[in-house]
Amino acid sequence: MPKILLVTGEASGDIHGAHLALALRKLNPAVELIGVGGSRMLAAGVSLLPDVDRVDAMGIPGIRQLMKGWKTLRTLSRYVQQERFDAIILIDSPGLNLRLAKVASKMSHNIIYYIAPQVWAWGSRRLKLIRKVIKHVLAILPFEETFFQKAGIACTYVGHPLLDELRPSYDKAHERQRFGLDPENMVIGLLPGSRVKEVQDMLPTLMKTVQQIQDRYPMLQVLLAQAHSLSDSVIHEFLGHSGQQVKVVKGQTNEVIAASDILLVTSGTATLQAALIGTPMVVLYRTSPLTYQIAKCLVKIPYISLVNLLAGKEIVPELIQNRMTPDCIAEEALEILRDTGRRDAMKQAFQSIRTSLGGPGASKRAAEIILAEAIS
Repeated sequence: MPKILLVTGEASGDIHGAHLALALRKLNPAVELIGVGGSRMLAAGVSLLPDVDRVDAMGIPGIRQLMKGWKTLRTLSRYVQQERFDAIILIDSPGLNLRLAKVASKMSHNIIYYIAPQVWAWGSRRLKLIRKVIKHVLAILPFEETFFQKAGIACTYVGHPLLDELRPSYDKAHERQRFGLDPENMVIGLLPGSRVKEVQDMLPTLMKTVQQIQDRYPMLQVLLAQAHSLSDSVIHEFLGHSGQQVKVVKGQTNEVIAASDILLVTSGTATLQAALIGTPMVVLYRTSPLTYQIAKCLVKIPYISLVNLLAGKEIVPELIQNRMTPDCIAEEALEILRDTGRRDAMKQAFQSIRTSLGGPGASKRAAEIILAEAIS
């Protein structure tokens, strides 16, 4: 019976880890899955390690976050030194997982990285470590396979796991009816992020932007996609002061995207999620001035959104740092709403991106490789 450890530290990693766990169990019902994750992985049959919390990281961590991260790393390091696994699967979260990989590799564990570190964005300083400690990288973006293979790292492109979560198509009218929205009036969707710090940084500006757009469209309807990882109090802390009528929908991000005419999206996986469903968007991001200056020195790519990176050009506007103001966001959103040609071009580019990623089945393909590696 294969014994596999799954480790992730992000809310999105919990979702992808859950899909992977279900695929592993379907292929081999006897597989023993142990892991670090959240409620989705637990529901998928992963035995979560007690007293080990997921570590959500963003920007430069504070003292409390650093202490939590080091505690988790110490606990996991002791665990992989004491237990034997047929495979250790690291899912995203390179800050934690690459440090854990260094420890696990000394114990001759079979280490596979699923949703690999984006070293193509942050420079190649981590490539040497990955080549040394990771047996196989399972890539989710088409260009990553060639990138890692050129660096001498075994890598297989398995497809993007978001495609496993999406329906083939969505009916906007049906989704609006489910949410009790007027089918004739404009709907704006807000995706403020899946981490508390992101929401704290983004949501106040988003609500001021909504007010400006509402001046142009008085009957504007507002949907907010609340991630599973966020408590209700985090969202309502800001909405209670805004005076805006906002319908908050928890755990149904795909449906919020499908019901909306336009989205205001915090940069991250959600931008690709929106593109795959086909809803026009404005991509936003703001972090601390220090984090931003450090990132400017390190980042080696021209865009921050996966949508523009995959397209190889700017097809969705990106408003970052000082440009992320209510005036600028509202201006971009209103221009997209007014310009039918721009919306159509955006949607056509989205379709090309979806085609380039292939079909669903990433979780199954990843699970097949993992099980083959585990018994080899």
